Amino acid sequence: MDYQQKLAEKLTILNERGNGVLIRMNHIKKTCADPKLRPSIMTDKSMESAIKYINKKFPNIDTRGNIQSLTSIQRQKSEVLAATSSYYDSFLDVIEFRDHVYELLNSIDACQCFFDISVNFDFTKNYLDLIITYTSVIITLTRIDDKKALVGMFNCAHEMTNGASDPSYPRLGQMFVEYEHPWKKLTEEFGPHTKSVTAALLSLKMLYTRRNLPAEQWRSSQLLSLLSAPADMMEPIYCDTIACEYLSLEVMERWIIIGFLLCHSSLNANQTSQELWKMALRSGLYISLTRDEVLNIHKVSEDLFDGIKGYNKRVADIKECREYTILNSGAMHRERRNFLRGAIKELFKVLEDEPGLLGPKALFVFMALSFSRDEVLWLVKHSENMPKLKTPEDYVDNQMAELLFYMEKLRGLQRKYSHVVQRYYVQYLAQFDALVLNDTIQNMYVCPEEESVLLSSCVTTLSALSIKQVDNKEEFDFRALRLDWLRLQAYTSVNKASLPIKEYPDLAKVMNMIQFHTRMVDSMEEMLQETSDVSIFCFYPRVFEKMFTQSYEEMTMKRYLMAFPSVCSHFSQCGHPLCPEEIEAMEKRSLRLCVTFLEQIAKQTSIVVLEICAEQRNLSDQLLPKHCAESISAARHRKQKKPMPKKGEVQKEKPGAESLRKDRTVSTNVDKMHLRLTELCSTYSLCSDFIVFDHIVVPTEFLLSQLEARLSEIIVRMANYNQTTQEIARPSDLLAGIRAYIGNLHSLSSYINVDVTRLVKSVLLQQTQPLDSHGGPTVTTLYTNWFLEGLLRQASNSLVVHCPTMHCFVSQSTENEPTFRAEEFSDVSELQALAELLGPYGLKFLSENLMWHITSQVSELKKMVIENMDILIQMKNNFDKPEEMAALKKRLTGGENVLKRMTIIGVILSFRSMSQNCLKEILYKHCPYLIGSIKCLKDFIPFEAEIQVTLSVYELASAAGLTCDIDPALVAAISSMHTDNTSIDEEYKLSHLLLVYIAVSLPLLALDANSSYSREHGGHKNNIHCLATAINQLAAAMFTIQNKNIEQQLKEFLLLASSTLLQLGQNLERVDSKNRESVYLLLHIIVEESPFLSQDMLESCFPYVLLRNAYREVYRSFIVTMG
Repeated sequence: MDYQQKLAEKLTILNERGNGVLIRMNHIKKTCADPKLRPSIMTDKSMESAIKYINKKFPNIDTRGNIQSLTSIQRQKSEVLAATSSYYDSFLDVIEFRDHVYELLNSIDACQCFFDISVNFDFTKNYLDLIITYTSVIITLTRIDDKKALVGMFNCAHEMTNGASDPSYPRLGQMFVEYEHPWKKLTEEFGPHTKSVTAALLSLKMLYTRRNLPAEQWRSSQLLSLLSAPADMMEPIYCDTIACEYLSLEVMERWIIIGFLLCHSSLNANQTSQELWKMALRSGLYISLTRDEVLNIHKVSEDLFDGIKGYNKRVADIKECREYTILNSGAMHRERRNFLRGAIKELFKVLEDEPGLLGPKALFVFMALSFSRDEVLWLVKHSENMPKLKTPEDYVDNQMAELLFYMEKLRGLQRKYSHVVQRYYVQYLAQFDALVLNDTIQNMYVCPEEESVLLSSCVTTLSALSIKQVDNKEEFDFRALRLDWLRLQAYTSVNKASLPIKEYPDLAKVMNMIQFHTRMVDSMEEMLQETSDVSIFCFYPRVFEKMFTQSYEEMTMKRYLMAFPSVCSHFSQCGHPLCPEEIEAMEKRSLRLCVTFLEQIAKQTSIVVLEICAEQRNLSDQLLPKHCAESISAARHRKQKKPMPKKGEVQKEKPGAESLRKDRTVSTNVDKMHLRLTELCSTYSLCSDFIVFDHIVVPTEFLLSQLEARLSEIIVRMANYNQTTQEIARPSDLLAGIRAYIGNLHSLSSYINVDVTRLVKSVLLQQTQPLDSHGGPTVTTLYTNWFLEGLLRQASNSLVVHCPTMHCFVSQSTENEPTFRAEEFSDVSELQALAELLGPYGLKFLSENLMWHITSQVSELKKMVIENMDILIQMKNNFDKPEEMAALKKRLTGGENVLKRMTIIGVILSFRSMSQNCLKEILYKHCPYLIGSIKCLKDFIPFEAEIQVTLSVYELASAAGLTCDIDPALVAAISSMHTDNTSIDEEYKLSHLLLVYIAVSLPLLALDANSSYSREHGGHKNNIHCLATAINQLAAAMFTIQNKNIEQQLKEFLLLASSTLLQLGQNLERVDSKNRESVYLLLHIIVEESPFLSQDMLESCFPYVLLRNAYREVYRSFIVTMG
């Protein structure tokens, strides 16, 4: 008969089912309490009168009468049914669960079962768990404010739809009414079960007393210390109550407090019960029902006992315990946490050094985790519901990070070496446990058939184990063996059992030991979850964030901060199949908390890293050549024996002075920053990644992301660009600063395993684009804007001169002091630094912007050609007739404007040519073989190749900084100007006449006083020497697009230009042609720079003697200073 009761199976199934129902009730309570989540039917204004009526009349609601209040339900009955059916079914689950619990508890009472936590541990634990789960379900149900409205609305809609109420409605309504005062009803229900419940609870007396000790006693007994007895370090732990050692203290307190509330009569009848109950009442103010649903134990107990006669002494006991708890509990738990921080750290360090000890000392790990978890849960509950106290600091722990960190470390260590533990316990089970169990069975004087089969099966299973199974990575599953042991406990715990377990304590000890050992082999994750799961933080996000903030502000806790995001990986374990709706919300909350913590840690780490980099950059800046003038001046003073500066003047420290220390104990700002960095980087050692729900989280990626964003901002900030004043840092200074930052960033990899090279490449590559990954400006944009708006705009106004001799632009001396010196930003070293910063991508963007300015000038030039088209055609046809040319010149307008716009184009193209040359030098330094190959491809392209093929090769070569006969960027820019309205022939005509326009306008340059040639600069003071670049490149681009012979067109231009300039020489008025010789040189420069023209062509149309005389004339005016 006892075997047919299936007590073990029912306890297992009902506990699992009860947990699901409890979580479901908790979810419904949360949903109904949150205005954003409440069912829409409950917030509908039209339903207000119906809800009020149902709440008033519940459960006897008359739907057949003409009730005006229920018309809204009548109109929306299908919507009401759909909205409330899941809630109604959930409440029916409570009734079903309650019925099964009643039945099982009555069966257990009828069997007069024996309960002792140290003997039949699983049976007693499951029994007490079921009672607490059932009570929690009922209490949580009574806290749902909308339960009557939901059930009543469902039944009304059901009756209106089907003509009859739901069959389960009367029982459901009756249950709601009965539990209006839940504790009163529950105590009535559990009156018959007092004997069994009290027996089970009293078996906790020794265990709970031993566990609930102050930290001083833990410390004196050296709890959890492997070093206290070095000789026994390798000895396996043999304990009579092994499963009780890691049983949660919080669980025991919940059993004791709720158990004695339900069966309170034993408090007056039994002194031991009273002592146990008082001890639990002194431990804290709250216990958990589930998640963040708590019970104020003193208030509930006092309210219940106040209404019962003869319980005045118990009420006094409750008040006394409450006062004691308020005064002492916080300090006691604070000291426990302080002890556990040191103990768990020592345990981890020993086990990390000798992981082989995880086998014999595995119990220590789970004890440490369980004890620590209890203290974490206690603090979380009491922090959220903290009463008014004189010592609130006892309920605040700014060192929680350390405890959580070492809990996570121990969990990680146990997982890492799970194969070591598994190997150890497989051998233990097969070679020791099986033999001991067999001997125990042999020594039993009676063993019924059913029990004998179960025990023999255990021996057989254990004896068959071998180390080869571990080596072959076979899956172990001992759940059947553990269920058999639970069955055996149930069979042997009933009254008048053939094999009473209380008479065979040795059997219980052996089997409890075997059960623990099997769990070490196949249920490591379940054990870790049972003893160290702190997913309660998911339901106390405010407390969780507060604890993080408190630890975040403590310098010594920074190395442990990673524990907080790591704990978020526990949250996925607290869901249940009976409540899938809450998973999405829990996932979002978990990820939000995890990401928030990781971003805060990464933010602080990146700030410290970049502050150190900034200090190093400042030191590096002191070594730049621009700062050496003072040192040179001082050395010159010493050499010439001139008086040194006066005493009042502060002597500037030389670079490196900061490294000289008189006292090493005095820490500098950099020392403090390095200490902070070391602390913060240590926290990343916790784990390389972890999983939060289905998301793999890599903490170092958050750091790299923060560093990337901040480094991009710093680089842009170091450029010091001011759009108003057009000020910007020199490219070489910025490059030196970036190199200092990058050099120091690489030292980060000695602290953390991060790919700094990838970070640097990503940041610098973004700086070569117009916008970075966050949409912010980059140095490419800043320098492009500055060179266009600052340098080139001044060059177009002749305030800055292009200097071919020095390969730079030079500022001219003017009355107003210039905001910058052009030569400091455009010489070879600066443009090479610019090429290093911007790279091929950035220079391509700069080139595109330059081309936009060129096309806008070309567009204006075409308009001017169209305005003067007839005159230009006549001039082209009559260029060898001086009289007619003179008359036509007077009719020609805008010659100066044409030359001015062409000069601007020339200046832009000259700057582009300089930047391209510097890019070539930089790329030769970085990748010489690649550039060599590209140059070879460009140089050996067949002459007869199609123009598109040639342009493709030129585009590749141009991107590498190589100079091409035809500029592909200019070709692309001018091509984009073409519209469908103009034909190729018309475009060619305009291009040809533009050259005519330029040629016939050249003599006008002689009238400009600034057209004089400067030998020092190797060009003209008004940049007209840039016309050569503009004419050559513009003609090549335009005639390439129009598929014309470039050489032929330029020959015609040369002929026309020579003719007009020779006519200039015939002018007898020296005033009108005072810079004639300087203008003559322009022809020579055009030919010299052109890949399509030669000196022979020039000499055929312009006498060389004139060029020679022109050079002699301009060089004569140049004053040579010697010495």
